[in-house]
Amino acid sequence: MRNFAQLIKTLDSSNKTNVKVEALAAYFRNASAEDKVWTIAILSHRRPPRPVNTTLLRLWANELANIPLWLFEESYHIVGDLAETIALIIPSTKDHSDKSLTVFLQEIIALKKKSEVDKKEYLQQNWLALNYYERFVFTKLITGSFRIGVSQKLMTRALSKAENVDEDALAYKLMGNWDPNTISFQELILDEKSSDYLSKPYPFYLAYPIEGEVENLGNPEDWSIEHKWDGIRSQTIIREDEIYVWSRGEELVTDKYPELGSLVGIIPNGTVIDAEILSFPEGEIGTFNDLQTRIGRKTVSKSLLEKVPVILKIYDLLEWEGKDIRQLPYIERRILLEQLYDSIKDKTAVIHLSERVLLSSWEDVATERMRAREMKSEGLMLKRNNSPYLVGRKKGDWWKWKIEPLVIDAVLTYAMRGHGRRSNLFTDYTFGLWQTNKEGEKELVTFAKAYSGLTDAEFRKVDDFIKKNTLERFGPVRSVTPKLVFEIGFEGIALSKRHKSGIATRFPRILRWRQDKKIDEANTIDDLKSMIV
Repeated sequence: MRNFAQLIKTLDSSNKTNVKVEALAAYFRNASAEDKVWTIAILSHRRPPRPVNTTLLRLWANELANIPLWLFEESYHIVGDLAETIALIIPSTKDHSDKSLTVFLQEIIALKKKSEVDKKEYLQQNWLALNYYERFVFTKLITGSFRIGVSQKLMTRALSKAENVDEDALAYKLMGNWDPNTISFQELILDEKSSDYLSKPYPFYLAYPIEGEVENLGNPEDWSIEHKWDGIRSQTIIREDEIYVWSRGEELVTDKYPELGSLVGIIPNGTVIDAEILSFPEGEIGTFNDLQTRIGRKTVSKSLLEKVPVILKIYDLLEWEGKDIRQLPYIERRILLEQLYDSIKDKTAVIHLSERVLLSSWEDVATERMRAREMKSEGLMLKRNNSPYLVGRKKGDWWKWKIEPLVIDAVLTYAMRGHGRRSNLFTDYTFGLWQTNKEGEKELVTFAKAYSGLTDAEFRKVDDFIKKNTLERFGPVRSVTPKLVFEIGFEGIALSKRHKSGIATRFPRILRWRQDKKIDEANTIDDLKSMIV
């Protein structure tokens, strides 16, 4: 644990990529095999489930600190991180633990099934035995929240450097459904086993938002244009008469979409398709809000399958006839994909081809982009015809050109403190729009939350206003005198019974502070509903 805590301290105290890579590589060269597996797991978001809720953590840490609970809460608001707050308030020690990271994590996994008395004893005993940074890391592991500014790609680069294994090969090895509690470092990183290959997806290739003028990309005939669909990015794998569906978040979601099981026997073995899972109610592309009714369900009922069916909008072919074809030019992969689609389209209604739009001028491309909402898409994808399918986010060959956001003027109604460096400011906002109630009176109805889009100086001004114009407090939430108007942008909109406004917005964010507007000039719920296509 001491070495792992020192690693986290180094990573957390630098924003230089080379420093982080060197620190990780040095750690991987010297750590035990077991600790290396758990470090890889932690940095690739495979942490054990949280064994203790945060309310109990606060109470038990506060008891050790022997301070009033209100003081702990105020300190937490200022610090902005629970693990850091606990590490700071508990009496410090210069001692350190000789237990390994693996032992700690095994104990944390076992802790989940223990009684509250045993949990409290274990936590307080370890808090007092660990020095500041070890205590901070230990508590981070307990809470299950471990964000330290290290991407999986950066970690993979360091591991490649330490173990002399190809970086792309490592990225592939780390995909899939492996368990750090049962797999060895040899099996995970060093061994080559054909059985591991059966269900594994490939690392996804990600696009950057378009930079500058689209004309700077050169001849439009060198590019393939298609719509950017707003669903769940996925890879569908057919191997040895089995189907595996993976989301971009490296989650195996085959059971969430049982209708895709019908593709076994239709799509040949040795095929991996890059595609978007889209809701398809009543024979038309639905909204992401429709799709959310199926996300997170442990079981998908027959009625839900009928109400929110899905399709697979296919746009790339990564494996064909059992061969990895990612290094082929995009246009060649696309031709193979279209041939596959032509051979199966009469056998299944689940597969839909994402059409390539053949355009000869950037003006025509811009016009096609304006059709995005009509097409139920987010904009366009631009893929260079001769590009291979790479790993991760790379500039140059794949770009996304999203449509401009929908825009509405709304009134600030509630606020919460932010996190991290903004933990001492109110930066998380709730916004309302006007609606006429049954009594014929105008009232503000909550419709969206947002916490990004203002400058630091603007956040400080709004924070000052909130502190001087608080109406009521509801725990960490403050209701605010309605006076400030903001322009809110969002990607999509849909009717929703789960929201008070009856509307769900997609990716809301602040575009600007409308200091030129009074609240009676803000938009209404009806204005918002009129934007639904």
